[in-house]
Amino acid sequence: MKSFRAASRARHGFSLIEMLVALTITATLLTASLAALDASFKAYKHTTDAVSTHVVSRIVMGRLTAMIRTGAEFGPFPLDVLDPGQNPLDSTFIEFTALEDEETGVRRVVRVERRDALSTDRGPFELWYVQQDFENDILQQTSESPLITNLQSVNFRLEFEPGPRLARATIDMIVEPDDDQGGKIATDLESNKLRLVASVVPRKFDEE
Repeated sequence: MKSFRAASRARHGFSLIEMLVALTITATLLTASLAALDASFKAYKHTTDAVSTHVVSRIVMGRLTAMIRTGAEFGPFPLDVLDPGQNPLDSTFIEFTALEDEETGVRRVVRVERRDALSTDRGPFELWYVQQDFENDILQQTSESPLITNLQSVNFRLEFEPGPRLARATIDMIVEPDDDQGGKIATDLESNKLRLVASVVPRKFDEE
């Protein structure tokens, strides 16, 4: 009789209180896991966007300095290059002749400029590339496209010699990753911003 009662007690399942405790622990663990997964996904997205922005910005800066290196007839230029208040000149754009063929009369003028962003999620500014193709001084076509979005600031400092000839161009640009979750993940927003500074001397001036 005693052995039957002992076996009957051994077959009893969990009590209601034990089940509630187990469910509470399981729910807590699942909530913590989902929160950690969400934070990991946002951190991954922020990191990939930051890396992408850095790579694109460096490519644009490298390409732009190469074009300035081989360009000519730069603008804007000061009214008086001998006036230290006008030279060097700080501008939000730079314009130059990228290609000129005297035999065919073909000339290409490139302008890289800062523009207000088309929407708030693209940052306060954008960097745009504008290309104009001329033939015998007659405009044939104009094409333009954005180079960098979420641009925080850009400054073109142009130092001229009499002529006026561009002696040196310095580009100072600050870009922020295109990630709307960056402010929620990072504690220091300034650490997410990429600043690129490059200085270049036009080749034609350098060879003279």
